[in-house]
Amino acid sequence: MIEWRERIRKALAGSQPHHSPQEWLLPGLTAQESQQYRAYFPAEPRPAAVLIPLVEREPEPTVLLTQRATQLRNHAGQISFPGGRIEASDAGPAAAALREAREEIGLDERFVSIVGYLPDHVLLSGFRVTPVVGFVRTGFELLPQPQEVHDTFEVPLSFIFEPANRRPRRRRFPGAGDAEIEVYDIPYGERNIWGATAGMLMTLHRTLSA
Repeated sequence: MIEWRERIRKALAGSQPHHSPQEWLLPGLTAQESQQYRAYFPAEPRPAAVLIPLVEREPEPTVLLTQRATQLRNHAGQISFPGGRIEASDAGPAAAALREAREEIGLDERFVSIVGYLPDHVLLSGFRVTPVVGFVRTGFELLPQPQEVHDTFEVPLSFIFEPANRRPRRRRFPGAGDAEIEVYDIPYGERNIWGATAGMLMTLHRTLSA
């Protein structure tokens, strides 16, 4: 696990939130691929942040994920990271991500060490999401809020990063005529990690592989 930890620290060392529209990504796409669709991005997406919690398990780290409650109006039942809108009272994306993690799943921020940031991801739902990467030391206890979170679970990082575990999916890009983009699902047991969550994990993998 030390090898993975140092690799992640090195890849994200010195990274800061930077919100330039020229650096926005579509979840699952590279910067070059995202560039082709910038004309169709929301004009003023609402700022949000998510925490990508990497739990320091032995012999390898895991990714802590949530399954959203089935009664929610938006994205019900989907797999996601803890996160939400950046409020005026938040000091920045990291503060917002930690606050949301505490509110949604009861993760105490004293167990979290922020490592760095990935580029902002633009969602077609109108949000600009800053992924905040953090190491989570073991010993924490979770208390998911049933109004927002149905369940929490962990996936080994090696499983996420294994190309054989990804399933390509073609999705039509709204507003761009007949254009389709290729994204990936990551099935894990009875669950399916897809959409923005899978896309951010793909970005993390590309960042570590660069």
